[in-house]
Amino acid sequence: MKKITISGFGGQGVLSLGKFISYSAMFQNLNTSWLPSYGPEMRGGTSNCSVIYSEEPIAAPVIDHPDYLLAFNDPSLAKFEDSVRPGGTILINSDIVTTDVKRKDVTVYKIPVDTIAQEINPKGGNIIMLGILLELFGDLKEEFAIQAIEHVFENKPKVIPINIECLKKGREYIKNLKK
Repeated sequence: MKKITISGFGGQGVLSLGKFISYSAMFQNLNTSWLPSYGPEMRGGTSNCSVIYSEEPIAAPVIDHPDYLLAFNDPSLAKFEDSVRPGGTILINSDIVTTDVKRKDVTVYKIPVDTIAQEINPKGGNIIMLGILLELFGDLKEEFAIQAIEHVFENKPKVIPINIECLKKGREYIKNLKK
């Protein structure tokens, strides 16, 4: 079972990233839940979502102690850092997050997702992060993530290839970082 909290400003693709993970798991015949949370201001306001996927049934979509936290801005890191389980992982968008992670009992990845996305698709930071997650999780297959991208963008087929390129670029980035 993987428990993921994703948080950032509205417009950063936070909720969409949660959907991509959940669809990827669903297409892989795993049980999944996606629980969004956002303020009335939407774009520019804060938003977050919880995603769980598992081979076993999921009792509740609420996450108290995620395995993974994806923080796309400083307020998100401040709000959710302490909730990550000991031994968990925090991924931060280092292009925006300026605060350091205080905890020493978690693995931290600082990833310039906006910079990486800029060369392919300036709006693709969340898909870059999806590629990174595929590599870190190890149990979600790329073919199902691509299927999720195709599903979400079925009415915008022109953006599918650049988003698949973002996915692959994220995987490549984290592979090189882990060497």
